Amino acid sequence: DTYLKLEDVTSKFNKPCIMDVKIGQKSYDPYASAEKIQQQVSKYPLMEEIGFLVLGMRVYHVSSDSYETQNQHYGRSLTKETVKDGISKFFHSGYCLRKDVVAASIQKVEKILEWFEGQTQLNFYASSLLFVYEGLCQATTVRLSDVTLAEKRRVPKGLLSSGDVLEYNNNIHVINSTENGKIEASVSKGLSKFYALHKKACSKRHHSQLSLKVENSEQDNVWKSSTCITQEHLNGNVLPQLEKVFYHMPAETKESANVEVRMIDFAHVFPSNTKDEGYIYGLKNLITVLQNILDN
Repeated sequence: DTYLKLEDVTSKFNKPCIMDVKIGQKSYDPYASAEKIQQQVSKYPLMEEIGFLVLGMRVYHVSSDSYETQNQHYGRSLTKETVKDGISKFFHSGYCLRKDVVAASIQKVEKILEWFEGQTQLNFYASSLLFVYEGLCQATTVRLSDVTLAEKRRVPKGLLSSGDVLEYNNNIHVINSTENGKIEASVSKGLSKFYALHKKACSKRHHSQLSLKVENSEQDNVWKSSTCITQEHLNGNVLPQLEKVFYHMPAETKESANVEVRMIDFAHVFPSNTKDEGYIYGLKNLITVLQNILDN
């Protein structure tokens, strides 16, 4: 018997975010009629220049616990000037841009590009890449509104005077306190706003440092990235210091995101004795766009 076996790529995800991107400069095969060619070109005239087309996406927004869906008309509306922002929408959680997912996606697309650079047997037309990542942040958050910080995490006596509070949002929680008076804070990747310590909490010089460690929300291990924020930074702008942690992570931590990038749709694959330059062109352009999203 002849049969087709399909895999549900989304099965391991709780809140799968999905994007279908058609790759290549041509979405019609070498044997297509003139009518078929005209039909395909008219759908997205920029296909040859851009090299890819977003066919649709579904993105989970943590903030509203709902999905945003875009169809093929959304992708066809994207131009050279808007394609970066159009694709970045897929990587936005509703709170922040998931740069960890962007970085992991780049690495996986680069592996596919490496394969295409080395093969001269097949040419692909109207084939796609399927992007899937976990939209649900797994990090557990602790709200500090009902009890004081000292009661909650046994902060060393004298660190916080009576009435002092630690500002918070749902993305950051205190893990524990160390002997020298430092506070370790666990910060999820869904960070949208940043902590600020009440001035009284930092009044003593020997309690003037805040050590931040970043937790991987998909795993229990701690990311290698860390930073130490001094009293001067706390009284000034903490954002630049935290950005170094979240947006400039080492390459080995970026791949930890739960991401799948799969080649799909092989109805128009033809034997060849040359590289698939149209597909390679599309992959390179897509990588460039993703890299721009990551860098900016």
